[in-house]
Amino acid sequence: MQPMSTDKQNNFNFETLLEASVKTHGHLCPGQVLGVRMSMLGLRKIGIDDPKGKDRKSLIVFVEMDRCATDAVQSVTGCSLGHRTMKFVDYGKMAAAYLNLKTNSAVRVIAREDSRDRAKNYFPDIEDKYKAQLEAYKIMSDEELFDVMDVTIEIRPEDLPGKPLKRVKCDKCGEHVQDMRDLTVDGKIYCKACNEGAYYKVSKQ
Repeated sequence: MQPMSTDKQNNFNFETLLEASVKTHGHLCPGQVLGVRMSMLGLRKIGIDDPKGKDRKSLIVFVEMDRCATDAVQSVTGCSLGHRTMKFVDYGKMAAAYLNLKTNSAVRVIAREDSRDRAKNYFPDIEDKYKAQLEAYKIMSDEELFDVMDVTIEIRPEDLPGKPLKRVKCDKCGEHVQDMRDLTVDGKIYCKACNEGAYYKVSKQ
């Protein structure tokens, strides 16, 4: 049993996309296979045929995990944090949402937890469960691998690609904040680090 190598609705070749993703990520793993197939499915559902070409300004992707699959999503879609077309939502879930800005069509694709157990049935002779998953994920159906939900996603103007809409100076630390991430408290402007607490601590100099 072999998967179709080409998604006829997207003109995407699975093997080619997986190979490119592995080059980006550095190694082949189950997460790479899931990320590639997740993106192929998500793009098809929202009508994106050429994410790196004619549709590149029409696509925003939200990833919910900072794991291997995220590199695959970026590789397939061409979306990235630097281009502001990829948004990281730290949910710790193997899921991603795909939004077509032109049509406002959006879907959220979630990897099914039971696909791990199903993978064993495809290759019972492979003792290494990760190798079994890797090979099974290549040939399992989309329905076995993923749940798909139609969703509505509203993008704020300050979250869209393009030049910053606003750039201000924090009244406490003096650092500048852009993209409207500043907070106004009692008439003063603060960055989130100063108002909510930072992820870092300044070492003594």
